[in-house]
Amino acid sequence: MSLVTVSKVNYFYPDGDARRYILKDVSCTFERGSFYAILGESGSGKTTFLSLLGALDKPKSGKVLYEEQDIAAIGFESFRRNKIGIIFQAYNLIPYMTAVENIKVAMSITDNKLPKDVNEVAYNLLDYIGLDKAKADRTVNKLSGGEQQRVAIARALATNVDVILADEPTGNLDEDMENEIVAILGKLAHEHNKCVIVVTHSTQIAKQADAVFKLRKGKLEAMDN
Repeated sequence: MSLVTVSKVNYFYPDGDARRYILKDVSCTFERGSFYAILGESGSGKTTFLSLLGALDKPKSGKVLYEEQDIAAIGFESFRRNKIGIIFQAYNLIPYMTAVENIKVAMSITDNKLPKDVNEVAYNLLDYIGLDKAKADRTVNKLSGGEQQRVAIARALATNVDVILADEPTGNLDEDMENEIVAILGKLAHEHNKCVIVVTHSTQIAKQADAVFKLRKGKLEAMDN
């Protein structure tokens, strides 16, 4: 069974008497344990597509399904809180909080069952993605861009979800840090059975992905990888 299914999704804006399609009849499936890259030029609809997968916006027609259930029936807020983790390009961390506090905030809003010692879990997650306790206890505005992106990844994992969505997760990073972040995302898919979906313009990410799609003129096309 597919974990996430996109079925005949359309998204458009009114343009006079016509419609300007951003996504047109898009259908695809995503599985657990796989790392996906969605490529596209600037303005191709990548972020819109990710917003629909993450229940941050609604399709004009068609459906996004999670385990064969329409996410509209699950409830968009409930879906965001309990089913997915989102890694934003701009990190979207709370700057005056420490790394570990940012993780614990995410854990406090989910309905998912979590271990009782959230403090220990938060530190362990940060250690897993490469931040020691000293950095975990720093306010995030005192961390480098690569370190902040690691915190954002740990936060996405903190609520024990199966789907990780990432919007240009290496767009602000140098090549070495990009490679490290891509390796972490691949490990989440292949060793921890997560469904990892990244929208990006990076061919480096695409080379590491299990499957690659390209958005072009509103259509999503599978690419050879």
